This record gives sequence, C-alpha cells and structure tokens, in this order.
Amino acid sequence: MPMELARATKAEKEAQIAALATFMQENAGVAPAALGRLQTVARDGGNLFEELMETVKVASLGQITHALYEVGGQYRRNL
Repeated sequence: MPMELARATKAEKEAQIAALATFMQENAGVAPAALGRLQTVARDGGNLFEELMETVKVASLGQITHALYEVGGQYRRNL
C-alpha cells in the first residue's frame, strides 16, 4: 500500500527555518569547537558515531556535512 507524501505548509517551513537560526545562534560559541573535534576524529580514523552523537547537540546537519566534506571530500556512489 503506497504512502501519501505529506508536504509542509509555508508556515511550517518558516517555523523550521526560524528554529534552525535560533539553534545556530544559541550554539555559535561552542559549535566550532565541536565541529573541529569531529574533523579530528574523522582524520584520525576514530569513532565518528560517538563524536557525532555529541556534535549534533550543538551543530546543524548542514554544519556537520560541511565540516566532514572539508576533511574527506564529496562522497560519490559507484553506479
């Protein structure tokens, strides 16, 4: 049985964007250090999952993705 795709309303989208901005502003002082630790763990081949569990408390998915991209480059799946 196919599931119906649910779309967010414009108000829901704006609320999420506002929440993200608030989250990033509240964590602006600690996010860079957390992202730096994540990058170090990635470079050293450490336990990324463990470090990610801490990093997500203060950094957005976009910030995390950018930090990991700087360390390892873009992932490309073989087709």
